[in-house]
Amino acid sequence: MQEVSKPADLVDRLSKFETFKEAERDALQWLVERSTYQLYEPGEHLFFPKSPATKMIIIMEGELVIRFPQKNELREVGTFEAEDITGLLPFSRMKESVAYGVVNTPMYTLELDRSFFIEMVNQHYALTQILVGVMSNRIREFTQTRLRDEKLMSLGKLSAGLAHELNNPASSIVRNAEELYQKIHKTPESFKAVMSMGITPEETDQVNAILFEKIGNYPPPEKSLLDRESQKDDLIDWLEDAGIDDADDIAEVFTDFDLTEENLDFIAEVVRKEALPAIMWWLESTLSLERLIGEIKEASNRISGLIGSIKSFTHMDKSRDAESLNVLEGLKNTLMILKHQMKGKNIRIEKEIEENLPLIKGYAGELNQIWTNILDNAIDAMDHDGILTLKVAKERNYITVCIGDNGPGIPEEIINQIFDPFFTTKEVGKGTGMGLEVVRKMVEHHKGKIEVKSQPGNTTFKVSLPIDN
Repeated sequence: MQEVSKPADLVDRLSKFETFKEAERDALQWLVERSTYQLYEPGEHLFFPKSPATKMIIIMEGELVIRFPQKNELREVGTFEAEDITGLLPFSRMKESVAYGVVNTPMYTLELDRSFFIEMVNQHYALTQILVGVMSNRIREFTQTRLRDEKLMSLGKLSAGLAHELNNPASSIVRNAEELYQKIHKTPESFKAVMSMGITPEETDQVNAILFEKIGNYPPPEKSLLDRESQKDDLIDWLEDAGIDDADDIAEVFTDFDLTEENLDFIAEVVRKEALPAIMWWLESTLSLERLIGEIKEASNRISGLIGSIKSFTHMDKSRDAESLNVLEGLKNTLMILKHQMKGKNIRIEKEIEENLPLIKGYAGELNQIWTNILDNAIDAMDHDGILTLKVAKERNYITVCIGDNGPGIPEEIINQIFDPFFTTKEVGKGTGMGLEVVRKMVEHHKGKIEVKSQPGNTTFKVSLPIDN
C-alpha cells in the first residue's frame, strides 16, 4: 500500500458513481480534499479479522475479494469493485473487521478517516444521509445473501433426508410387489391342489378358523431371535416328518404368523393325511399374500406419513397471521425430517414431555426453522452413539422447549458470540453463520426467549414461547 497523488478529475469521477449522483458537488469536493488516495497491489490486505475499523473506503479502480474465516479455512463470500464502498461508515457501530479483504487486481481507493465524520455531519448532512443509506443497503444485502445460503443448506439437508427416508419404503413396495406377482401366479396351482383333495366344508371351516386367527393377530408379539429360530426349527421338523416338501420355506412363513406345532397337529387331525401337503401349501400361499399386502400397505402409509410431515414442515398452507399452534406437532415433524441424520450416527433420543400442554400463538414455518437449526446443530455436535434430549414443559406463561446433546460443548470464550451474524464453528460449506442469528430473531418475533448453557458433554438450548391466551 502506498499513498499516491490524487487525479485532477476525482470529483468528476465520483459524481458519475450511482451512489453519489444526487450529491452536491461541493460535498464531493470536501470528501476528496479530506481523503487520501491509496494504491494497493494484488495480494495485499485492505483489512483482516480484528483489524480496527477507522476509515471509510471508496474503491475507485480494481477488485477486492471478501473472505470469511471458518474453522481453518477461508470462505469467499463476494467481491467489491469500482464504485463500491466498504470499511467504516457514519453512525456505524462497527469497531473492527470480521473478514479478510484481499486485493485481487491493482486497486485505487479514496479513504476518509473517521475523525472527519463529525465535520461531514455538520457541514454536508445530505452526503451523510447518502452514506447511511449505503450502510443500510450493505447490511440488507449481506443478510439476504446469508439467509439464502442458510435456506439452500437447509433445503439440501431436507432433500437428502427425504431421498433416504422415501427410498426405504419405496424399495420395499417394489420388492414386495415383485414377490406378490410371483405368488399370485402360483396361487391357482395351490387352489387346484386343495380342490382335488375333495376337502369337506367342515374341514375347511376348521382350517380357516386357525388361518383367520393368525391373520387377525398379525404381526404377533415380537420374540427373541433365539426363540424364533427354535420355533422355526420345530416347524421344519414337523413338516419334514409329515413328508411336506420345501419345509424351510413354509416354516419361515408359518413362524412369521406364529403358527405352532399344536396348530399343525390340530390341522393334521381334522383333514385327511393325503390332503395335508396341499393344505400346508395353500396356507403358506395365503399367509404369504397377506404378509406381502400388509408390508406394501405399511410402506405406503410410511410414504403418506412422510409427505404429511413434509407438508406440515414446509407449512404449504401457511398464513401470514399468527396461529394457535401445538409446539409438539412441529417438533415431531422436524424430528421425522432429520431422522436419517440421527440414524446415520446411531443417535438415541430421550424425551420428557409434559401432557396436556396449552397452545402457543405463532408462525408454523418460523418455528420449524427454529427447531431445524437447533436440532441440526445438536446432531452435528455429537459423535456416533450420542444422546439427544428433548424436554417440553409449561413454565408459568411459557411453553419451554429444551434441546440438549452430549457433544463436546461450546467453548466458554465463544459462547457469547454464537448468536452473532456470520459466526460459525462449522467447516466451510457446512454453515453460513446465520443459523442461530436467524433463530434468535425468530424467537424474538414470537416474543419469546432463547438461552444456552454448555459444558463438555452437556449443551442445552432452551426456547421459551408465550402461551396463547
